[in-house]
Amino acid sequence: MLLPRRSQALTRRLRLLSLLADGEFRSGEKLAKRLRVSRGGVWKLIHTLQDLGIEIESVSRQGYRLPRPVDLLNRAAIFESVAAENRSLLDDVEVMLTVDSTNRHVYNEVTLAPGRAHVCIAEIQSAGRGRRGRTWMSPFGCGISMSLGWQFQEAPPTFSALSLAVGVAVVRALRRFGAADVGLKWPNDLIWKNRKLGGILIEMRGETGGPATVVIGMGLNMRMPASVRLALAEQQAALIADVHEILGERTPTRSALAGAIADEVIGMLQVFAAQGFEPFLDEWRRLDTLAHASVKVINGAETIAGIASGVEVDGALLLDVNGELRRFVSGEVSLRAVPR
Repeated sequence: MLLPRRSQALTRRLRLLSLLADGEFRSGEKLAKRLRVSRGGVWKLIHTLQDLGIEIESVSRQGYRLPRPVDLLNRAAIFESVAAENRSLLDDVEVMLTVDSTNRHVYNEVTLAPGRAHVCIAEIQSAGRGRRGRTWMSPFGCGISMSLGWQFQEAPPTFSALSLAVGVAVVRALRRFGAADVGLKWPNDLIWKNRKLGGILIEMRGETGGPATVVIGMGLNMRMPASVRLALAEQQAALIADVHEILGERTPTRSALAGAIADEVIGMLQVFAAQGFEPFLDEWRRLDTLAHASVKVINGAETIAGIASGVEVDGALLLDVNGELRRFVSGEVSLRAVPR
């Protein structure tokens, strides 16, 4: 059966990327033979990938190559990294070349059944979002941009703390590969040595006393080039870290880590559905990178300074402000410089 032209074009783009993934030169002639297209067809495919923001070098008499080897996502490898009991709850893993936002795709395009998961992960995310409307930068092959959709039969206890429980699950996945000293910053950042390793963004819809659908967006830096680090630092006024910096030669493939994250999150969601955040509260507190630190909380037009004093079971941040504990359910938190 012939594939629709659009599907054929996408398949050829992915096939071309797989042929170039090792970073070595491939001649236009050899690529044409492998792809069963003309050399002009190869040239057109190269340009469609470049239009997506993928850098491909072209050198006379040598051919085409990616400027560095790229670890491409693999759907089967992601599935295989999920434990059998959780894989049975996973309806699908979509691996996309490009999408505006994995969260938006799952939220708008996927029908979820209670207690079932759907994962979407993309090589290129053109309009990924972080908190407070920020753009989440995810250059080709440099990180993990994935979303997991799930429907609760009804909103679980302490539903508002879900993003904190997701953070615990992602740290557990990283620990499988030996990533130590990764912590969490309220409400949804992954931190390593005071630098941002990743973030979580949750979108939800539901009715009181009825089913609640959540889409959990997770972005993780895997191996970020210097130019991207600089752009992120300028945009977010914060330094970043990546998994390769932590693990070096022990760094897993993106597919293996994505599968481990999906596995831990699906397992967490089953516990959370019955018991809420309480089973994860003590672990979150041990991972809290702001515990007992002088911080400031920006909440709307108000900025409040105090000592971070952990979280409550509903996910609210506690701040000691001149001896009085104040609760915050939203806001932006940063370390506060203390005069000497």
